Amino acid sequence: MLKYLITYFSVLITLLALDLTWLLAIAKNLYQSQMGSLMSPEPKLGAGLAFYLLYALGVCIFVVGPALSKESWLYALGMGALFGFFCYMTYDLTNLAVVRDFPTQLAFIDIAWGCCVTAITSAFAYWVVNKLT
Repeated sequence: MLKYLITYFSVLITLLALDLTWLLAIAKNLYQSQMGSLMSPEPKLGAGLAFYLLYALGVCIFVVGPALSKESWLYALGMGALFGFFCYMTYDLTNLAVVRDFPTQLAFIDIAWGCCVTAITSAFAYWVVNKLT
């Protein structure tokens, strides 16, 4: 049980730290300039929290757990990138399909970010679990 908790919280904390740094510091102006009036003046914190809690669980189940079984940080890195690609691609391509004026450039940047953040998070969580268990 302890190993599962360490896995989950290492994924969740790493994901939050990286993604909030990206969203609030690095790419804040990019999202504001690209999305303009599409952005809500106030984020819906409940929906955001639900995303992070559930996405972290998905990363644990579909990426870090199997990587630990295979004893491969490269598996964590590669499958993390793929998991991020498919999840973020689903969100962004759906927005391109149904949201008027959703910026194409931003969609591709966001998909790339999803690959990166999930790959780094997965590999780091794999490392943490191996060090602590």
